[in-house]
Amino acid sequence: MASTLGKRLVACLLNVSEARRKDLVFKVAQAAITNNSGGWRVGTTVLNIFNDFDYNRSVITIVASVDHIREAVLSACEQACSLIDMRAHSGAHPCMGAVDLVPLYPLGEEVSLEDCVKEAKILASELTQRVVGTSAFFFGYADMPRRRSLAQRRKEMGWFKKDPDMSIIHPDIGPSPQKLFGLTGVGVSPYVMNCNVTIGTQDLAVGHRVAAALRESSPSGIPGVQVLALPHDGDVEIACNVESVEGAPPSSFGTTGGDPWPSFSIDGQLYCHAPASLITTRVAELAGRDGVATKGTALVGFTPRECRGLAERALSLGIGEFWKEQRKLHM
Repeated sequence: MASTLGKRLVACLLNVSEARRKDLVFKVAQAAITNNSGGWRVGTTVLNIFNDFDYNRSVITIVASVDHIREAVLSACEQACSLIDMRAHSGAHPCMGAVDLVPLYPLGEEVSLEDCVKEAKILASELTQRVVGTSAFFFGYADMPRRRSLAQRRKEMGWFKKDPDMSIIHPDIGPSPQKLFGLTGVGVSPYVMNCNVTIGTQDLAVGHRVAAALRESSPSGIPGVQVLALPHDGDVEIACNVESVEGAPPSSFGTTGGDPWPSFSIDGQLYCHAPASLITTRVAELAGRDGVATKGTALVGFTPRECRGLAERALSLGIGEFWKEQRKLHM
């Protein structure tokens, strides 16, 4: 039964700009798994809720079949927009929207990236219709034919600026962004993990040097890794988006003696991603050049295999509120 369930699964790691009022975040998660009659939305589960107080940002891992994911995510987005006012938001992590990010990732063999693109396009359109005043931009496979990356689209939209000028932003769908709701990124790609490594310093310059050397655009960087260095809880956090890359693991990382690069397939195509242990080791090496040690690593959510396996378990048991059993993972 589990394998049959897994073949059509899609994950959404919904990023919302609220973490300090956890009751509101729980309401957003509840909306994803609740149908119009107030009961459980069959075939849908929330595996995890990751709250970060300093960032004032939460990541909600929603998993459902490709037939149900759109309505589950839309319901969560509607609830978030009704509860979060971006005019009053503050936090150390850059953001632009009450619902900041809606990434869809295929988990099952019977779901293609194109299937997810179709859902993402309709989802963005329906969000702007259901919540008047919302707007969105597309990234990854949802941004056809250019397929611009999330990092590129964020830069174009002014996401990295402290106070972006909403009046000059041109979303892909919806009106000019309002400060109440902000701007939402909707995208599709092979699975992306979030791996955050804390280093024992308050010096952001050290963090920026580590981030610059770690990100994939650097000659010594790790493929698929996008990085920010941010102040966090009295230290600096090296916050990494770990994108899946096409093909077999890079040969240059095959002789390091560390953990293997986990791999998975989408529609017959092989993908892999850097293991958290490699990222932690590289951060330790880079920070160590400045005499700074690492203090810990947090994996926000799961690896692709973990996400699918836990979702199969949750759905086979009829558990929508799986996050109450499975909290964030610490490495």
